[in-house]
Amino acid sequence: MKRNKLFILSVLAVAFSLTSCSDLLETDSELVEFQKDNHLDSPTDTVYSVMGIIYKMQTIADRTVLLGELRGDLTTTTTYASQDLKDITNFDIDADNAYNRISDYYAVINNCNYYLANVNKDLVRHDRTVFEHEYAAVKGFRAWTYLQLALVYGNVPLITEPLLTEEASQAAMQQTPQNIKAICNYFIDDLKPYVDTPLPDYGLIDDNNTKKFFIPVRALLGDLCLWAERYTEAAQYYHDFLAMRTAPVYTNMSRAEWTDTETRRFSSTYSSLSYVMERKVDNSECLCFIPMESGEVYGVKSQLNDLFNSTSLNQMYAKVMPTEQNYQLSSKYNYCYLTYKGTGDNRVVDDTLYAERDNLNDRKNCGDLRFGTIYSLRLSGEQRFSRTSNEDQTIRKYNSASAGVMIYRTNMVYLRYAEALNRAGYPQSAFAVLKYGLYRDIVATKISEPERTNASALITFDPVYFTSKNTQGIHTRGCGDADCDTTYCITLPATAAGTLQDSIDVVEDMIIDEMALEGAFEGYRYYDLMRVALRRNDNAYLADPISRRFGDANINTELKSKLMIRDNWYLPKP
Repeated sequence: MKRNKLFILSVLAVAFSLTSCSDLLETDSELVEFQKDNHLDSPTDTVYSVMGIIYKMQTIADRTVLLGELRGDLTTTTTYASQDLKDITNFDIDADNAYNRISDYYAVINNCNYYLANVNKDLVRHDRTVFEHEYAAVKGFRAWTYLQLALVYGNVPLITEPLLTEEASQAAMQQTPQNIKAICNYFIDDLKPYVDTPLPDYGLIDDNNTKKFFIPVRALLGDLCLWAERYTEAAQYYHDFLAMRTAPVYTNMSRAEWTDTETRRFSSTYSSLSYVMERKVDNSECLCFIPMESGEVYGVKSQLNDLFNSTSLNQMYAKVMPTEQNYQLSSKYNYCYLTYKGTGDNRVVDDTLYAERDNLNDRKNCGDLRFGTIYSLRLSGEQRFSRTSNEDQTIRKYNSASAGVMIYRTNMVYLRYAEALNRAGYPQSAFAVLKYGLYRDIVATKISEPERTNASALITFDPVYFTSKNTQGIHTRGCGDADCDTTYCITLPATAAGTLQDSIDVVEDMIIDEMALEGAFEGYRYYDLMRVALRRNDNAYLADPISRRFGDANINTELKSKLMIRDNWYLPKP
């Protein structure tokens, strides 16, 4: 995707190069002179400005994935990774780390602030407010970037006005920092008026659907409410985004499956999921992504493919690899499948069986199949002393050198919806998202009458649009006919009293597991653990799994001690 096709020129007077937390932007006389006349009151100017903000977001795109993934328990760095990446994994990040650039986040924010302050948002032509779509989109960019900023750095100054001088930037950074709840509460109120505003659509650019450049406001409001612990509101926003009649969002029916279950002998060959991270027009899983350039000559090119995979550019030396936790988490669950007898209209279920767990030729095929579907490692024919590695690693979620960086994906939104439902007091409904999928027949048969009544609009899906033909439980994506799996259920520990809170805690643990199974390598894991640890006021919820990356026999006690101190969860501010 060439920069000129993205309209990325030197389009914003405020496309600033930021340097530090105390010096938010570099200014010069040309900038200050130009900004006086830049009121963004023509369609060309405002489109260029919006695309300029997207260009600035490219700088933080890879980092969003890496800081969320490398600090979790599912991945680690290889010996060939840079020291900066290794330091992220070990929580030894200092001010000089290449991925510790708070100024890059404020560059996006300051561009958004400038646009919002200067665009002629009340301009009306032909009975239509000309810039309302772009205005809503930029509000979304700013809120999303602030959420990422707070997740990475903890308490941060909340700055909503453009900063055009060094003095203004220094004064702004002296403000009292705001915590993540305060940040989220501010932007919930800021975004609410635009929940029904359509987002821009600039057609196709290099086969990319530009509608997916823009963050869906309802889904983002769900995220903000989830972090603010406003769970009923979060569930409602997620539900309304997913169930909207004009643009319903289905789980779809793709899954990883053994291909020879009828013989009752399992091989390592199974069909692939269709959700590998292609950001092109026809990918229904992709809801929003940050477009990246096809080559560095045009701007910022994503490095994720060369970090997660063996490629010619890295001489087959991948920099990131899965941990033992991936294997253990997958093997924790069963792959269940139905066998049938008869044909056609006479075809009926014969039996419910479970896949073998022993004597498989690859242990990553044990239990849930998603890990084995997206990850492979094989030896190539390279000579022992070749400069090129003889290990060929593929993580199929990053299989394109020019792909964008996905930030919203369908089934991850469904899982956050389940998390919000559960914490709102509806664990049966949340569990149904995992095991069955939510549509009218499931709500009527799998959720108790009191919960159905209380949840009401939070779990109502139009029966014309949502059926068993397009909706499935997220667990089915890797575990076969999960709706028939009697081992996959809400099982309270023996010590539990059987209260609603006990059920909520158990279902929450299952949802967090499912988020790891579904979202591994995508950059969510660390923040999912953090969110629950904060909610439960239990630092060990985050510290325990991360210290056990390499299995129970190799617990990193030093790392666990570090992570039991909450200040160490965040990057130091440069």
